[in-house]
Amino acid sequence: MPELPEVEALAQHLRDHAVGRAVARVDIASLSVLKTVSPPWSELHGRTVTGAARHGKYLDLDCDGLHLVFHLARAGWLRWSDSLSPAPPKPGRGPIALRVNLGGVGFDLTEAGTQKKLSAWVVADPAEVPGIAKLGPDALSLDLDGFAAVLAGRSERLKTVLTDQSRLAGIGNAYSDEILHAAKLSPFATAGKLGAEPVERLHAAMREILTDAVERSVHQDAARLKAEKRSGMRVHARTGLPCPVCGDVVREVSFADRSMQYCATCQTGGKPLADRRMSRLLK
Repeated sequence: MPELPEVEALAQHLRDHAVGRAVARVDIASLSVLKTVSPPWSELHGRTVTGAARHGKYLDLDCDGLHLVFHLARAGWLRWSDSLSPAPPKPGRGPIALRVNLGGVGFDLTEAGTQKKLSAWVVADPAEVPGIAKLGPDALSLDLDGFAAVLAGRSERLKTVLTDQSRLAGIGNAYSDEILHAAKLSPFATAGKLGAEPVERLHAAMREILTDAVERSVHQDAARLKAEKRSGMRVHARTGLPCPVCGDVVREVSFADRSMQYCATCQTGGKPLADRRMSRLLK
């Protein structure tokens, strides 16, 4: 799933390439992608793109006061083209869900797989999108005191709080793994029980990991962002490989629809975390 750094990079790409162009046409290839009916998407036609913004993991294309907002979900992506086909995409065929034609250039929103979660809204105000209305503070907007306030009193695991968009916007499964590894903290630690020093360490790691990823991603070609994200990972999606810090093997805890990776030596005092899926297999 694209997270804060990749979504910020895509927003910057749209600022660089879409702002100032008029929307020639919006084509909906998958009716399930559009979550609003009024105003209709045709109201975007003829409007000039005046800005592009990020709200957590949501992208916001401002078309002269009318906003096309979209969330790429787990398998969605934005594919920019300098020479869009003049023919609209065929509904129900292929990965394209929505196309924005900006006079011969523009972008497709695509989604791989069978679970169609990519979503788009046409709204007068981004706050009308339910997910945006519920967002917590942006992860890169918080100073140490603000970050400590997010964790204070929380009984959930650190991993859960870091990825809860209503608590902290922008961080997903991959970067939470990286942040926790850099901070040398267990993903299963209770968020509200951290002392002042671990909170400071976690805040510093969050800012360092996300800022570095944004700097590496912004102005990259959109097609290279996924590879750029993977290249910067030290533990996420590296199960079985050596930890680049201590050399121990990177371990995994699996859930129903995702997994997380960590280093036991760096993060949990050498103790492997319980993995219910593996425990069932070993019975």
